[in-house]
Amino acid sequence: MAQELLTTFTGDVHGVLLHPSEVSGRFTISIDGQEIFNRKVAGRFPEIKELKQLVRDIVNPEKSLGHSDNR
Repeated sequence: MAQELLTTFTGDVHGVLLHPSEVSGRFTISIDGQEIFNRKVAGRFPEIKELKQLVRDIVNPEKSLGHSDNR
């Protein structure tokens, strides 16, 4: 997922930090401290298409994601 985000958002995202959790099973995604996805709340892991849309909506709302834009 990290590599996919870096490839998709070249120039918009300057890095991805993977931070191991002290709590087993925790999977959250945040941008500048703003949580955009929480596995516990959603009850599942995000699909890459969904994750790209969530990230895009924050870092570059005008960016076209091609096929990933088909909601």
